Amino acid sequence: MPCPFPPPPTASLSRKLPCCPQQLSTKLRELLETTCRLANTLKRHGVCRGDRVAIYMPASPLSVAAMLACARIGAVHSVVFAGFSAVSLTGRINDAKCKVVITVNQALRGGRVLELKRIVDEAVKHCPSVQHVMVAHRTDRKVYMGDLDIPLEQAMAKEEPVCAPESMGSEDILFLLYTSGSTGKPKGLVHTQAGYLLYAALTHRLVFDYRPGDIFGCVADIGWITGHSYVVYGPLCNGATSVLFESTPVYPDPGRYWETVQRLKITQFYGAPTAVRLLLKYGDSWVKQHDRSSLRTLGSVGEPINQEAWEWLYNVVGDRRCTVVDTWWQTETGGICISPRPSEEGAEIIPAMAMRPFFGIVPVLMDEQGNVVEGGDVSGALCLSQAWPGMARTIFGDHQRFLDAYFKAYPGYYFTGDGAYRTPEGYYQITGRMDDVINISGHRVGTAEIEDALADHPEVPETAVIGYPHDIKGEAAFAFIVLKEDAVDADAVMNELRSAVATKIAKYAVPDHILVVKRLPKTRSGKVMRRLLRKIITDKAQDLGDTTTLEDPSVVTEILSAYHKYKDKQAAGP
Repeated sequence: MPCPFPPPPTASLSRKLPCCPQQLSTKLRELLETTCRLANTLKRHGVCRGDRVAIYMPASPLSVAAMLACARIGAVHSVVFAGFSAVSLTGRINDAKCKVVITVNQALRGGRVLELKRIVDEAVKHCPSVQHVMVAHRTDRKVYMGDLDIPLEQAMAKEEPVCAPESMGSEDILFLLYTSGSTGKPKGLVHTQAGYLLYAALTHRLVFDYRPGDIFGCVADIGWITGHSYVVYGPLCNGATSVLFESTPVYPDPGRYWETVQRLKITQFYGAPTAVRLLLKYGDSWVKQHDRSSLRTLGSVGEPINQEAWEWLYNVVGDRRCTVVDTWWQTETGGICISPRPSEEGAEIIPAMAMRPFFGIVPVLMDEQGNVVEGGDVSGALCLSQAWPGMARTIFGDHQRFLDAYFKAYPGYYFTGDGAYRTPEGYYQITGRMDDVINISGHRVGTAEIEDALADHPEVPETAVIGYPHDIKGEAAFAFIVLKEDAVDADAVMNELRSAVATKIAKYAVPDHILVVKRLPKTRSGKVMRRLLRKIITDKAQDLGDTTTLEDPSVVTEILSAYHKYKDKQAAGP
């Protein structure tokens, strides 16, 4: 199958690409020429079909061109989120045996400067497979250039703007993407050419109701699967104008997303619930001061969205007129698997529920004995019973680990690792990771379910619930909550939270402990690192493991301090 490149246009955060045919043609040619020059630069420095190339860059047109350049010559790109530490980068480069690393001198994020080249220099000291480091410039700052280093823009300027695409087989590798493993060693998931591209393109078009001329705004980083599928490959396969976002939701102010929507006239906005809950803390005014009339679809990705966040998206951001799609999928699935859309025209959407399997996705729920659970109003382990085009094919270099991780628990089925509830109507609601299920006095309850009950309180924008060993109950729940800045009576709020959990779930699900913290420990992609919270409450804080992926590692000290004060207060008694 010939490579389906050059792709249609993309857009940087700073501007929207023009949409008239002549201007689009200019942008297409610009991206094609950039991609071809970069592809020829890779070939000149020894990169061949099948070689692995690590990309350690912020979201930018050049980082997209780097991905497309690899695909054009049949090389395999491995994008590493430009926030991982040197140690994390080293592990991923060595596992893939990357021949070349593409990076930038510095990155800018949320008003901060990140020294990416310095991190790469430290990483490649321990990477014997790396022959060259290609360095682009995001800022004017000069950086040290060693024997391995190649100034990328200068090298590209010497190359021809034409590069014939390599002819690839449908099952040849398109890219590797590393995701965390339960053993601690990241898994290099393999996605291939034809199936992945088909699935990314089809889900992008149908889930988000993409139409020609739309401006698609996915604010994920290209270092994650969401960025691969819904910033780069899906939109570009469909000829969409795509937006690249390299900042944070609150820089320079909490209106940044909505200012971007207004300026670029974004029609579809796709982001994470954790960002929505963060913005909730700042109130509605930051949203309402910007024109969002261009929006037609709002999407949620990364974790189950709670009711309050969904309603805020629908009522405030979307002015009660936009379709809200709560999407469920994984790095392993390649694209969206369960979502309210596509569906029959006008079909109902239930708030905070993924609902409908996409074409070709056949979910089943399994009980603890490995039996299929039939009917509605039932819960179980979420599995998929047949293959689909976008699924990962293996773990790079370790197929047995792939089989053990995804097919061993329920032979004949792909085990997602998530639990789900199927309604009487046959809709699916994701209840959280199966390893995030607490067994309290014989009652199984998902931490996500407790978090939803807590997050429904108007004074609580963010929560994280952790299970911990209990002498009597076996396990109990410990809740960390963030209060809104104007919350006055924390004790009253906590009493109301306990009552809410008892009412919405059951008395046994009420957390034994509720600790107020200023913020939760999040990775740079916005996911809460619950393992750190678990270590803190089980008195294993001296062995927190790798915390380099945290947005701000100082949050650990803050939470530890709050926890110790809480323990001292408990010990002192009333």
